[in-house]
Order: sequence, then C-alpha cells, then structure tokens
Amino acid sequence: MANRYGKVETMVDTSQDEIEDLASTALAGRRPREHGPYRVLFGNEELAYRPAIIADPVPTGQQLLDAAGAHPASEHSVFQLLSNGLLEGLRPDETTDLRERGIEKFLIFRNDRSLRFELDGRQFEWGGTFISGRTLKSLAGVDPQTYGVWLEVRGADDRPIGDSEMVDLAARGVEHFFTGIVQTTEG
Repeated sequence: MANRYGKVETMVDTSQDEIEDLASTALAGRRPREHGPYRVLFGNEELAYRPAIIADPVPTGQQLLDAAGAHPASEHSVFQLLSNGLLEGLRPDETTDLRERGIEKFLIFRNDRSLRFELDGRQFEWGGTFISGRTLKSLAGVDPQTYGVWLEVRGADDRPIGDSEMVDLAARGVEHFFTGIVQTTEG
C-alpha cells in the first residue's frame, strides 16, 4: 500500500511476534519490551500522525525515514517528540532507543534544515518553514478552545495567531510565542 509520500510501505512479518504499540505502552506508564517489532507514530508539520512498524529497537534516523517512506532521505528531516513535549532532530546516522519510555512519536519534514522558535519560554526546533497557531497550541500542551497564542513583537502590540494562520519561521531571528487563556467564566 502506498503512503502519503508515494512510497510502498515495507511490511514486517508479525506472525510470530505481537507488535508492541509504543503509544499504548507510554499511556500505561510502563517500559516497552526489549525486542520489536514496535508500532510508532509518524507525524507531519500539522501534527497529523499515522502508524508504522519498526523492527529494530534502536533505529537510525535513516531507518525511521525509510519506515515513513520519506524519500529521498536527503530532502527530509526527522524529529523525535520527547516526553517533555520538546523536539530533537535526528541525523540519518544517529540512533534512538525505542525501548525508552515516551519515545513513540516522530515528525517528518520535507526540508533540509531546521528553524528555531521559543514557545512559553521553551526552545523548539522545527523542520518546516511555516507553523500554524493550532500546532503551536498542541506543542504547548494547552486546551485549544480556551487558550490563544501570540507572537511577541518588540516595540508594538503582540500579534494574536489564529488556529489556521501560518507563521513564517524563516524570517530573520528567533520567533517568540506565548500562550494564554482567552476565555474566562468570571462575571
């Protein structure tokens, strides 16, 4: 079956081994088993995720790109979503241990570089040129219905960013965003 990148996904023979779903393992608060295969989640710049199977418990960035169908690998970057909500880029020859608790989600970008921004005082690396207000809220871990997100503007009013609004991260300097409650029930 072809994935969203047009690549036919490699199937792992799971007839003798049950697949360890790493997202379920993380939710249960337990450490994954020592051997694969493992079900991981690959997301895009909109944080839309889809599952894939990885046999190796310590895959390289290249193996992850292959499993995601991101070809050619030189035109893609892979980021690991850490349990604290931050992102960490993986080089093609760098490994990650899927047996560590909270290592179950990866973001794949069609880009040859990463851009930095700050959100609620935390530094993030991002593989895309643009990011939406809704994605910023997701990364901040806030309720998107009651929280808003703003771009700090020096010497002027901070600019609110709508959920579907795309902010260009390629502008000069590091963008600084913050979230806050926009709706109150106080009377």
